[in-house]
Amino acid sequence: MAPQYDNLDSGHPVYGSGGQYYNESSAGFITPQRHTKKRTSNWIKFGIPVLLLLIAGGVVGVILATRKKGSSSAAAAVSANDKLASGRFATATNSEFMMPIYPSTTNTAAFSAPTFVSNDALAWPSDSFVPSNPDVLTVRSDRPRLIAPAYKWAALPNLIANDPYLAEWNATIFLNASQYYNLPPVAYFMDGDSGILDNAREVKMRIKALSYVYRMTNNTKWADRVWTEVQNAAGNGSTPFGPDVDKWNSLHFLDTAEFSAAFAIAYDWLYDIWTPNQKSQIVSSLITLGLEPGIQAYTNTSVYTGWWRSNTTGNWNCVCNSGLTMASLAILGDDTTGVASQLLSLTVDNAKSNCAQAVSDDGTWAETANYWYFGTTGHAEMSSSLLTATGSHYGLVDTNANFVKTGDFHMYITGATSLFNYGDHGPNKFSTTANSMIFYAEQYDQPGYALFQRDQRDAAEPWSMFWYDPTIAGAFWNGKALDHFFDNGVDQWASMRSSWTDNDALYVAMKAGMNQGHQTHNDLDCGDFVLDALGTRWAGELGSADYRSPNYFSNDTQNSDRWRYYRKMTEGQNTILIGQTNQNVAAAPTVDHDSSETSQGSSTVLDVATDSTAFWTTDMTSAYFNAASVKRGVRLLNGRKQVLIQDEITSTAAVQWRMHTNATITIDSTTATLALDGQTMLVSIQNPPDGAVFSTSQAVRFTTDETPPVPDQENPGVNVLIISLPPGTYNLQVLFNPQWKDTTSFVTPPSVALDNWTLRSHD
Repeated sequence: MAPQYDNLDSGHPVYGSGGQYYNESSAGFITPQRHTKKRTSNWIKFGIPVLLLLIAGGVVGVILATRKKGSSSAAAAVSANDKLASGRFATATNSEFMMPIYPSTTNTAAFSAPTFVSNDALAWPSDSFVPSNPDVLTVRSDRPRLIAPAYKWAALPNLIANDPYLAEWNATIFLNASQYYNLPPVAYFMDGDSGILDNAREVKMRIKALSYVYRMTNNTKWADRVWTEVQNAAGNGSTPFGPDVDKWNSLHFLDTAEFSAAFAIAYDWLYDIWTPNQKSQIVSSLITLGLEPGIQAYTNTSVYTGWWRSNTTGNWNCVCNSGLTMASLAILGDDTTGVASQLLSLTVDNAKSNCAQAVSDDGTWAETANYWYFGTTGHAEMSSSLLTATGSHYGLVDTNANFVKTGDFHMYITGATSLFNYGDHGPNKFSTTANSMIFYAEQYDQPGYALFQRDQRDAAEPWSMFWYDPTIAGAFWNGKALDHFFDNGVDQWASMRSSWTDNDALYVAMKAGMNQGHQTHNDLDCGDFVLDALGTRWAGELGSADYRSPNYFSNDTQNSDRWRYYRKMTEGQNTILIGQTNQNVAAAPTVDHDSSETSQGSSTVLDVATDSTAFWTTDMTSAYFNAASVKRGVRLLNGRKQVLIQDEITSTAAVQWRMHTNATITIDSTTATLALDGQTMLVSIQNPPDGAVFSTSQAVRFTTDETPPVPDQENPGVNVLIISLPPGTYNLQVLFNPQWKDTTSFVTPPSVALDNWTLRSHD
């Protein structure tokens, strides 16, 4: 599955009003179009899942539920004219990593601290549907019920006219819908262990956009195109779609759930235009292909399809319950079988006990950073649908007091170029985005979440239009700490950076945590890290191997076939390898850390003080079989311009320090010069132990490794920077010096034992 991204051929467009951008070649403002990227970085190719959603112009905010809006004299003065004048904070999206580009500017009023302002002219009107005793089986009388009630559709055109983000997203959705309109219906394709999930999510993506455009235009051609997609996915189109039995593949219930959500949107959002016969067909398809298999998953304990009912650390419970809930809410009252009401009596309580508990006590999504997208999208869609249809989320949002923290998890795991994308990155995202951040901003009174997401590449899609609160103001980075540490034992990790708004910023993240308990989506990777600087990723992740490979998801025991694939084994990670063997799956590392607690101000230009620093250390001895002690630490030096990674090892087997990079590597003994994207990084071994020199290899397994069930995926363009040492006791200090454009003076750090690291130990 080769990733595809939408991008702008002009490279770095400058946005104008109304969602347009300035094209350098034509010297004028034109409408954004979807294009194939000119260049795809290997980290994108291997480490980031496909996201077919939109153009390089999306952004986001929020709405929903009741919240007290804060105000101040400055905030209260924000008007529609002010918002239009300030425009989008990001001026473009970069062409390589698809990250927002912010202007280099000093303090401005627009970049105030994140807040919601009190301004009725910018706000959504109040919903008249406010039941005093909400009941999951009592829904609002008007349509739509799901996520976008009629009063919001009525208010939307005026809000679009007065908000640059809503205007941009609206234009993008129209453009995407126009492209979907001209495509043939989604073709059935069974993709091994991923089933027909790509089909389901693509159908959902199309139906959302096409239905949105119909409701904004009342042009029936869009509803007709939705009907073509619905007929096709139900097996009633002009070409076959799947088998006659179990057409939506309930054995991989994610597929069933996502098709159910897609049909729910089609039924509910276009309810007023469907004929009685069309309604009957959609209801029949939903019941037969989606809801009845859902009942089986809940009530027939002998069938495999319902394993996800007790899935508390993954995305399955959220996605499956969300799809069944949305479909049941959509047809409630029109369903004569009672299946919808039966499911609603099951899904909500089950999701409270499982989906809502998926976030760790520090906000981390244990399944991996990329699977966070799938889980939180399901959680937000289900919560939002219940709120709009019945008036309550029934505790889905607040039963886990730590769920609020998952917005910070997503922000801090996003580096200057891309995610700290350890483990599997999952199937294609299609209709799955990070727009749950917009929903959570409103629910948890965390405007920074929406302010962060609204400039991201995946922001422009229909959910954003109804979750975004136009009264939001300020900049997410104003007051945001540069460092954060996540200490839950399952996922201990650190995030440290030099700026939130500079694409050239230094970003380093490192993890320890357990090697089990991640829904078999993790790698054997205690000590793994990524490193960004100068606008590129120097140390990166290989991401998923082939999901169709035999026994890829079999189990996470020590001898699992999963750990024989290069991208999953310790050898394929940026960490210490001992004895050319995998880490112990029973690893239970410990961590320590500290930070100068530097925060960014209102300016996008951050002048970091020379004494600003952070460090993180881990004792990961338990991850190794042939070592008496293995400790690793990472720290920022010289005003966050340099990075030191230090390892203290006592081993009875050979030791390798390994780092995967797309860079071209030139070695001079203890110094390696890395060249990538026109930039240079110098990597040096400080105080080298006897025999410690750099070497390189391609990202391929050792010839002595146990052969996996099928050949490994190749990793073209990826090199491994290596330090190899015989058994013994070592203190390895590897210093990273990005060759900054401002002729930075580099420091040579003192040698300090990891146990003695403090904030000032390296001054």
